[in-house]
Amino acid sequence: MDKFDMAILEILQADCTRPLADIAEQIGLGGTACWRRIQKMEQQGVITQRVALLDASELNVAVTVFAELRTQRHNAQWLADFHTVIGELPEVVECYRMAGDTDYMLRIVVPDIAGYDAVYKRLIQVEGITDISSTFAMERIKSTTVLPLHYARRI
Repeated sequence: MDKFDMAILEILQADCTRPLADIAEQIGLGGTACWRRIQKMEQQGVITQRVALLDASELNVAVTVFAELRTQRHNAQWLADFHTVIGELPEVVECYRMAGDTDYMLRIVVPDIAGYDAVYKRLIQVEGITDISSTFAMERIKSTTVLPLHYARRI
């Protein structure tokens, strides 16, 4: 990736709806060259999707819960089944397999405690989960989808 690719990514991370002509002009490339670079980064998997970021409060899912899961099972079939269950829960917006005492960390968004309780009741039905520990966010200090690009390999 060169300086033009990095500049394109900076712009798209801030606003992926910017017109191609504006992006090209800002970084000093022609429209076709800029479009080709974007297409190439999509094909390479650098750009994975273009989305709209929504306001959770406006959509009545302002309660954020972090749930730590521990399991006694780690085989491939259990993992596949777990992936299916997590995929079927729209309230689970992030799920990570962890190192350390916690096996999985979930970020869950719900309207209220009752909403989380419904998700919790689904999770405890998953065979093999031995513990769920939940914490509730009081305030969001920082939340961004912008990745630091200064670590990216450059040519």
